[in-house]
Amino acid sequence: MAESKKYEIHVGVSVQYLPDQSDPAAGRHVFAYTIDIRNTGTVTAQLISRHWIITDADALVQEVRGLGVVGHQPLLQPGQNFEYTSGCVLATPVGTMKGSYQMVAEDGITFDAPIAEFVLSMPRVLH
Repeated sequence: MAESKKYEIHVGVSVQYLPDQSDPAAGRHVFAYTIDIRNTGTVTAQLISRHWIITDADALVQEVRGLGVVGHQPLLQPGQNFEYTSGCVLATPVGTMKGSYQMVAEDGITFDAPIAEFVLSMPRVLH
């Protein structure tokens, strides 16, 4: 069996702009993002930490590193998923996020689960 299929995590993302928490005139744009982490590999793996790269429309980059996600370090059997919602505040109405989750498999192998870049956008800003 291919090693790449053994250690494989799929990350899905949906984003929502939160107008009730945002203040565009003050340069405050709040977004909620829901992440679905699914173990599509063949071995049990645990999410240990996260690394985010957040870039706003002015090219200001923030890097965020930390243990787990929303206070959890989920252990995912093959086929299992873990979903959570978190948030991000930007000074601009548009930005992007990307990153990775650092995982450890039950056999002790560590690997990264990449999070593809996704867009944070206030409605009607991008077309």
